[in-house]
Amino acid sequence: MRNLYCTFIFAVLLTCVFSFNVDQKNSLSFSGPLEDMFGYTVQQFENSEGKWVLIGSPLSGQPSKRTGDVYKCPVGRDNNNCIKLELPKNTTIPNLREVKENMTMGSTLVTNPKGGFLACGPQYGYKCGPQHFISGVCTNVSSSFQILNSFTKYQECGKEMDLVIVLDGSNSIYPWSSITEFLNKFIGRLEIGPKQTQVGIVSYGETVSHQVNLSQFDNMPALRDFVQVLPQHTGTKTMTFLGIDTAREEAFMPERGARPGVKKVMVIVTDGESHDYYNLQKVIKACEHDDIERFGIAVLGDYGRQNKSLSEVQKFIKEIQNISSEPIQDHFFNVSDEAALVNIVDTLGSRILALEATSGNSTSPIQMEMSQTGFSAHTSNEGVLLGAVGAYEWNGTVVMYTPGGDVVPGKDAFFDPLKEARNERLAAYLGYDVQSASTSEGELYITGAPRYNHTGRVVIYRLDENNRIVISQILKGEQIGSYFGSVLQTVDVDNDSLTDLLLVGAPMYMGPEKDEQGRVYVYRLKYTLKPINQSCCTLQSAGCTNKNEPCGARFGTAIAAVTDLNLDGYNDVAIGAPFENDHRGAVYIYHGDQKSLKKKFVQHIPAGGDGEKVKFFGQSIHGVMDLNGDGITDITIGGLGGASLFWSRDVAELHASMTFNPSKVNLQQIEHQCEHGNRKSICAKTNLCFTYRVKSNQPTVKTTANMTYTITLDSLRATSRASFISKDLKNDRRTTQKFTIMDGTKECMEKTFMMSASCVFLPVQSLTLFSAQSVQFSVADCKCGTFMLKALHQRPLSFNQHLERSQEGLHHRQRLNVTHLFQTGSACVHHMKALHNRTNTNKSQLLW
Repeated sequence: MRNLYCTFIFAVLLTCVFSFNVDQKNSLSFSGPLEDMFGYTVQQFENSEGKWVLIGSPLSGQPSKRTGDVYKCPVGRDNNNCIKLELPKNTTIPNLREVKENMTMGSTLVTNPKGGFLACGPQYGYKCGPQHFISGVCTNVSSSFQILNSFTKYQECGKEMDLVIVLDGSNSIYPWSSITEFLNKFIGRLEIGPKQTQVGIVSYGETVSHQVNLSQFDNMPALRDFVQVLPQHTGTKTMTFLGIDTAREEAFMPERGARPGVKKVMVIVTDGESHDYYNLQKVIKACEHDDIERFGIAVLGDYGRQNKSLSEVQKFIKEIQNISSEPIQDHFFNVSDEAALVNIVDTLGSRILALEATSGNSTSPIQMEMSQTGFSAHTSNEGVLLGAVGAYEWNGTVVMYTPGGDVVPGKDAFFDPLKEARNERLAAYLGYDVQSASTSEGELYITGAPRYNHTGRVVIYRLDENNRIVISQILKGEQIGSYFGSVLQTVDVDNDSLTDLLLVGAPMYMGPEKDEQGRVYVYRLKYTLKPINQSCCTLQSAGCTNKNEPCGARFGTAIAAVTDLNLDGYNDVAIGAPFENDHRGAVYIYHGDQKSLKKKFVQHIPAGGDGEKVKFFGQSIHGVMDLNGDGITDITIGGLGGASLFWSRDVAELHASMTFNPSKVNLQQIEHQCEHGNRKSICAKTNLCFTYRVKSNQPTVKTTANMTYTITLDSLRATSRASFISKDLKNDRRTTQKFTIMDGTKECMEKTFMMSASCVFLPVQSLTLFSAQSVQFSVADCKCGTFMLKALHQRPLSFNQHLERSQEGLHHRQRLNVTHLFQTGSACVHHMKALHNRTNTNKSQLLW
């Protein structure tokens, strides 16, 4: 099985040469209300109408409704005003009492590779009776912006329940008004009706009487009015089991309104030990046989008034616990006195409503009812993954929709209760983000649980043939509160359809100055576990040269795999740091390299403006499409209050080569002698050639580049020992020439220079080439005699360079000095030096 191993990366600012081609000056901006969180999510999109940027605004409609929405923003048109799609209005789940206020539509937004997109509102809710559940909802939208369907994972509301209250009305109950107040509030928590919950009341003392039949009241107000004046049964004895057995046999009869097949629930309220305790086992066994779920409430008021002993209290509590259904902790209550009954109304009502809401036997209201399905989303080769962070008491899960059916894992599917303490996974938020990875062994699924054991973790798993979760590997966070696993991104760097990297964000990772700098961990998919040593850091992390930026960058809040920006054949990565620079935000670009990433970021894109209209730039990133037709992927970056589309500039490839005639120079030989200015010496010719090619996908557009080169002889000495031959007879050690080169062509220039008569030569020639950026060259084999080391016909000297080009021409004038070495006598020189300088304020030297 493939595994993952890691090292972390920081965003780091070093005084080195940057190579990038994302244009920061000419972006296309879209604006919206910051308070609506416009820009929280962004996606690039294309259909038959044109190209668009989709922008999520999860608080749109605030302050009253805040349903959220998604905007479509046109690209390449005169009018780029964004249009609201009105998704909440048209998103609906049949047969639910929907609650769309605060549904936060647009919090999750992903495009579908097969067309259209998916938008989710994880705060979407529905009601079962007065109970409000938050299931979340997702909507499939077609490529023509039409809603195809909406879906969620919700627990069906129990349509029918017969509930009988068995009420101790003996004389020891005091005051009776506290009992009627409790009944009134408790009934107010239920959804009363002939197709919903029916309520019956049986009271007892020495005898038993039916106060309310199940079918007697078909609405809540009428029943509440009746119980407000309900008389106390009275009696000197407490025949609890007579009351329970009478309710079992008679209250649930069809003649009193009981419905066949409907769930039966009994609530027993009593204030003392029964006088018929000997019937407990027989009566409770009969209730179990009739499938009656029982809630027991022990009222301790009379025990306090009579100053009864602790052992007597414990004996009474034990009796009521034996009456209650399993699990006892969910079905048993005790209160200090009658007045305190109202304090348990909410809890009792919630547990009974859980039965009503789920049509099941569980009293826990937190299964999928609060799942917030759609908190995250990802489209894989096998289906759609949806994170459901609120499922199972906010431990979380991942729901998968596939053509073959839905996969809803159980509460322990991602956890091992035998090996893990329950408090470790408590509110782990599993499903905070979801991804998939394509491997030669099949599809892997990945999800983050950023609150697991406070440090967070990532679970890598697969599905077996029965769609059961099989965990392959677990990655653990290292710092409390870092939110490790809250952001995930898989990357196929080399475009072989197999995933190479997994990036895991920990945006709240604390830096050395106790600020939330953030960290991103890079994992490589390998058969063997082997870490890769890479690091990136924001401007204030340890090891960076610049520590003057404001703290709290939250680097790693957004991580996006972007399609090959610099046209080198490898996909790239963009990482958001939305809290950088006092919450203005920034984005870092990292280039792919074979099956990994280059160690340092190549471009830092800070937010523009004053940070008032747009905050948290880098909150969302997407870059998979060419939106202006130049053949290069463009990148969209969102913040709260707006989003910007950045165009990628063309990439040009320049190859330079140099040859010499003769390839070796010996001052004792005369066949290459020449005369210049009444002086005879050895002459040599150099031929410098440039090949220029633009790598964008625009074959019909031919571009040109203006080039300047300078050749300097003997550049490391104050006095040159060679000079160029010129018509004006000047002995110049330097020659400069400008020329224009066209895309797809080769330009060559020849220059002649003369040696001095000295027989001692140290480094004498260097080439200064403008607009070059990287060098590849090698040293010829050493031989005795005085000659030029570079036998270029044997080992070619070349300058392989990537340049940025705009419509006006090449950008970033750069200078490269390449020193060619000579040797004298029998001493061989094995040293070469390349000085690589930009003409901007960043200075650096790369030495080989």
